Amino acid sequence: MRDQLYVPLAAGDIQLAILTPAHREGLRAACHQDLDIWAIYGTSFDPQCFDASFDALIGHKSRMPYAIVHGGAVVGMTAWLRPDWSAQTVEIGNSYIAPLLRSSGFNRQIKTLMFDHAFAVGIRRIEFRIDERNARSQAAARKLGCTKEGILRAERVTWNGHVRDTGLFSMLADDWAELAASASVQGAGQ
Repeated sequence: MRDQLYVPLAAGDIQLAILTPAHREGLRAACHQDLDIWAIYGTSFDPQCFDASFDALIGHKSRMPYAIVHGGAVVGMTAWLRPDWSAQTVEIGNSYIAPLLRSSGFNRQIKTLMFDHAFAVGIRRIEFRIDERNARSQAAARKLGCTKEGILRAERVTWNGHVRDTGLFSMLADDWAELAASASVQGAGQ
């Protein structure tokens, strides 16, 4: 199932390209556009940590990272994490989008591409694990229609030593199909 899930994805001028060393400098430039954000991320991609974090991301066997490419430029990253093929679940994480594209509907386009693909290849549950301090990402998950299932207390220690409480959000295949059907009905009525 990994070979079906972890493939390049594209829609319009958005590409999710399998992250390779060729994306290093483009991603470095995108990540350096918001240096303050890394304090609430599990891993830092700030200037001092970028190379080690990038190497760890592409070298980790259970992570399937993408470079987010828009108009030919790398503008962020995202990844499939912790796949459990027998349970048909996967997490989306390691997500970062350059500041100019935030609050523009760009995240919805990326996640729609990922959700549609994952559910089409047999995934039935997608999870997001979000730092409780990260209000922006939690709001984005809710805006997508994800359900917050609870808080995993003291779930991990981040790169800067913070003991993190993590909000657990999910999207089920049936929920996504229902949201898509509702959007189609609303679109047809206009």
